[in-house]
Amino acid sequence: MVEFNVAVVGAGYVGLTTAACLASLGHRVVCADVNLAKLDGLSHGETTIREPGLRELVVNGLETGRLRFVLGAAAAASGADVVFVCVPTPMGRDGAADLTTLETVVAELRDVLPPGCVVVNKSTVPVGTAVRTAELLGRADVAVVSNPEFLREGSAVEDFLNPDRIVIGSEVPEAAGRVAALYELLGAPVLRTGPASAEIIKYASNSYLATRLSFVNAIAELCEHMGADIDDVRKGMGFDRRIGMSFLRPGPGWGGSCLPKDTRALLRSAEAVGCEFPILHAAIVTNVRQQELVVDRVRQAVGGRLAGVRVGLLGLTFKAGTDDLRDSPALVIAERLATEGAELLGYDPGVPSPVPGMTDRIRLMETAYHAASGAAALILLTEWPEFRDLDWERIADLLAGRTVVDTRNLLDPFVLNKAGLAHWCVGRPAPQDLAKDHSTA
Repeated sequence: MVEFNVAVVGAGYVGLTTAACLASLGHRVVCADVNLAKLDGLSHGETTIREPGLRELVVNGLETGRLRFVLGAAAAASGADVVFVCVPTPMGRDGAADLTTLETVVAELRDVLPPGCVVVNKSTVPVGTAVRTAELLGRADVAVVSNPEFLREGSAVEDFLNPDRIVIGSEVPEAAGRVAALYELLGAPVLRTGPASAEIIKYASNSYLATRLSFVNAIAELCEHMGADIDDVRKGMGFDRRIGMSFLRPGPGWGGSCLPKDTRALLRSAEAVGCEFPILHAAIVTNVRQQELVVDRVRQAVGGRLAGVRVGLLGLTFKAGTDDLRDSPALVIAERLATEGAELLGYDPGVPSPVPGMTDRIRLMETAYHAASGAAALILLTEWPEFRDLDWERIADLLAGRTVVDTRNLLDPFVLNKAGLAHWCVGRPAPQDLAKDHSTA
């Protein structure tokens, strides 16, 4: 295997995972960021990102000398064979991806890139960004490649080192070959295509997954009205090899740092070229409706009005196994409850302290039991496995009401019923006494 000098710009989820994993594959990697405090911690093997195996890879990279951290993109690019750009591309006000940070980095790199270097867009970017990047660089001796990431938070290292596929988009065969060579040891299928196709593959993949989730949530609502069980329905669907089991679990709506912004960015891109995309629009609308349905269930459980009612929240992150609160459906639901006047007590094992701008309307508690204390209803919003093993008889004693709203279908109904709790979950007929339990603290 050929060893390359690699620069990675950005030390967030994607950038740090990319840097640490490429170093573990034998490349010499320099990772750059603009946050000096973060860089100082990383240089001492301290990671703030909750990702299994990531800290170990960082420490190993530092010890072997294959990984180091520097301040600023220009400092990392010197002597690089390949430069990965892994910076945020958040959703702008119009739904399109905001490329401000990416364009700033490209401007910083323009005059310091070595001749023959390859610049790789790893960030999720709209179609045409590779071409735009090349125009901004203005360097005929530097090729631009699109190499989208497919990393799931909570399993990013596993996904990087055991990928389903590696997508490489470039009009320059030599540049595409160099990027492919970086991943040679992984033995994964490599799809070489044009940059536009590579860019849309990422958006299309995430939008399809979001559409599956919206579809199964709509089926779950239908199950509730018709006396069916969504768990049996999704299993019956998933055994069909054309469908499969993944992304067929109902919940409080999809969220996170990717699906909301990527679906809207793809929809905005379609609108910009005059292409209608009603199925994707419907998926987004259905997701909003799912969050409203959860609020309706809680409102019903406490007697119809949320003003002055204490509600306990179990889980705040957008999924278990991560500390990421970005676009979390739990926080969207919490915001709606708070807007109607509910007093919110929340607990999440991944969020030990308040996060300004994210948890401002929630009083964070030390344990799940503290979050349940005096609550008229308790809502499970994130599928942390430890919630299944709580002492539910103790929870029942602590609650002022008797209802648990399980938006992830995580809990055992038998255990909750034994504790004397009314239990509502997604896609199953609601318990008869859900609307009768109006007790408050």
